Amino acid sequence: MLIFIYPLFLFYQLNAKAENTLCRMMGASKYPLLSKDGDITIGALFSIYSKETLSSFEFTEKPRLLSCSSVNLRDFRMAQIMIFAIEEINRSEILLPNVSVGYRIFDTCGSRLSSMNATMALLNGQEFASEDRCNGQPPIHAIIGESESSATVILARTTRPFKIPVISHSATCECLSNRRDYPSFFRTIASDYHQSRALAYIVKHFGWTWVGAVNTDNDYGNNGMAIFLNTAQEEGICVEYSVKFYRTEPEKLLKVVNIIKQSTAKVIVAFLTSFEMNNLLEKLYIQNITGLQMSFFVLGGSLGFAVRKLDIGGFADYVIKAFWDTAFPCFQGVENSSQYILNCSSYQDLLMLKNYNEDVPEHRYSSNVYKAVYAVAYALHSLLKCKGQEGCEKGLTIKPQQVVEALRNVNFTVKFGDNVWFDSSGGAVAQYEVVNWQQDSNGSIQFKAVGYYDASLPPDQRFVLNTENIIWAGGQLERPKSVCSESCPPGTRKAAQKGRPVCCYDCITCADGEISNETDSNNCQQCPGEYWSNTENTECVLKAVEFLSFTEVMGIVLVFFSLFGVGITLLVAILFYSKKDTPIVKANNSELSFLLLFSLTLCFLCSLTFIGRPTVWSCMLRHTAFGITFVLCISCVLGKTIVVLMAFKATLPGSNIMKWFGPAQQRLSVLAFTLIQVLICVLWLKISPPFPYKNMKYYKEKIILECSLGSTVGFSAVLGYIGLLALLCFILAFLARTLPDNFNEAKFITFSMLIFCAVWITFIPSYVSSPGKFTVAVEIFAILASSFGLLFCIFAPKCYIILFKPEQNTKQHVMGKTQTKK
Repeated sequence: MLIFIYPLFLFYQLNAKAENTLCRMMGASKYPLLSKDGDITIGALFSIYSKETLSSFEFTEKPRLLSCSSVNLRDFRMAQIMIFAIEEINRSEILLPNVSVGYRIFDTCGSRLSSMNATMALLNGQEFASEDRCNGQPPIHAIIGESESSATVILARTTRPFKIPVISHSATCECLSNRRDYPSFFRTIASDYHQSRALAYIVKHFGWTWVGAVNTDNDYGNNGMAIFLNTAQEEGICVEYSVKFYRTEPEKLLKVVNIIKQSTAKVIVAFLTSFEMNNLLEKLYIQNITGLQMSFFVLGGSLGFAVRKLDIGGFADYVIKAFWDTAFPCFQGVENSSQYILNCSSYQDLLMLKNYNEDVPEHRYSSNVYKAVYAVAYALHSLLKCKGQEGCEKGLTIKPQQVVEALRNVNFTVKFGDNVWFDSSGGAVAQYEVVNWQQDSNGSIQFKAVGYYDASLPPDQRFVLNTENIIWAGGQLERPKSVCSESCPPGTRKAAQKGRPVCCYDCITCADGEISNETDSNNCQQCPGEYWSNTENTECVLKAVEFLSFTEVMGIVLVFFSLFGVGITLLVAILFYSKKDTPIVKANNSELSFLLLFSLTLCFLCSLTFIGRPTVWSCMLRHTAFGITFVLCISCVLGKTIVVLMAFKATLPGSNIMKWFGPAQQRLSVLAFTLIQVLICVLWLKISPPFPYKNMKYYKEKIILECSLGSTVGFSAVLGYIGLLALLCFILAFLARTLPDNFNEAKFITFSMLIFCAVWITFIPSYVSSPGKFTVAVEIFAILASSFGLLFCIFAPKCYIILFKPEQNTKQHVMGKTQTKK
């Protein structure tokens, strides 16, 4: 509590009215590590030393001053570049021509305690006005620092009541962009918002969808990681674990290492300061955890974003000569004073760096410090109304708020070409190099630029990456893979694994009729109606069209039997014609026999119209030809049946019935019966004719090209009329089967009609249940079977007698008047 009560008390003292407040220093004064007087003064806080030794708090004596050790070379170079820039400005005849710029640089030792102490020292100053009264003016016009975001947050909050501008060179926490909380804060580096999102983009660019996340448990790490996690979620990147630790928490560090060791992610995204990064790498090395691709911002790892490396002309020579001659306290002939109570022994660690400058080209933040100094100088140049040869108005009183307003309007270009200005949040435009942590031939580690990110460019030009120059973890040239599940190839879709992140999924093959033509598809697409998926389910192809063709085996067999039936019928016709004068041919009206043979030929031929690709004409022809030819055939059989009955009636005494059903009447009856079917077919074709139809309901993977009936009533009428004639013929033939005649044709007609009816009765269920082209095959089979039944049942017995029993081909035998020998 004592630590925080002290600054609060000072706040009270400093906020009191200057004219009524007696100023006095409480406690021992803290002096800057490096300083120089000037007309205007710029303060700075750098962690020049990185380790702090706390004295024991026994409360028995006044605590001794904190001691710092272990030089932080990076921040020491920042202090040097600040002095280098100020000396350039002091030599300039254009910028603040007659105004000298001084500086007060304090060391924070990388400690919050020392940082607060140094902040108070900057705000208080070392000298007081006469009569120990506060003059109301801050001893400094701006503060540059700090290096870390958390320390900068403390600094910005502490200086906020006094409206003293704070300009950071490396604090990137997005939280500092809040102008309501930090109205006087500026920075010459972009916020974490850009680098965090850029990290997510680079992870996505390389296809790493399964990563681990580690961050420093401070403002920099927590805010940067939060932005990355949100962006990663938007980009479909899954985070296996997100852990954090701080440099003073070794137990948490071990826990983090164990989590990394047990994880399956091969890529780690890290928001770590140099301290935490070194600690983590040391522990990973001890536990021999290798093969991990580290991706983080500058401070370690193998791939990430870094502030652009810029060459500041003359600085490399300055750090080994001019700095030590003009700015280093131990080499100045300063008289003994309270400011230099400490002798040069406290600077011995820094003196060891006097002749060393090989690291200068690698310090990426130095240019940001250089820009910050010049930003303050340009702001003061404007406030002091400096004009060329006339110089600046030194007597003007400059308030901190004025400096803040002037900084918002600065816009200038430094000597190495960068344009400097601050956006509405007080930050700079995001410009990063994509760097790869590589080891050169002598074993030293180098950051090699492999691309860049520039937020000032159009969106499609901001991110450029040269992957050919990247050396991956373990010195590999092949890009590592870090996924929870392997990519789903085209033809499959992703199915999320229950209870796991969306990046963990199973690959499910698309169902038949569905495709996916891209990798990692979330859904399969249904193919359009006339299309079906190929065997790989990667594209929709036209469905196979199925119909009974002349070239397939089934079609060839049916054509064969059809033509075979035509051939047999023609042979019978030829045989009957050659024996037309014989009694067995002349019996029962030979004209009807030849007409029946002709109709049977048409029946056999009409089956051919059912084979081949259905067209508008073939669909109309096949059904009408079938209906008409079969009615013609049944009409002939019916006529022959009636002739048999009439012939028997004519043999009875006093009967002259045959004159009413002679050859002319027989021909007219056949014509009349046939014309009725023709009329039915004409009406059918006129009202709703059959047409080609693509049936996609029975089979999903193919199209059945068939003839739709058009009108079911029409087709039923055609079949019903054929069935009616066949039934009538069957009944009459059945009645005439017992007539006394050696060659009673009615018996054979009865049997043929029995076969005919049996075939067509079984046809109906077979026709309905047969799929695709088999429906047509069943119909053709019924036509052929019934035609063969009529042909063989009616004409085979006559052909047998003509060919093999010519002695029975007599009128007496046909009329049943031959005597049987005993």
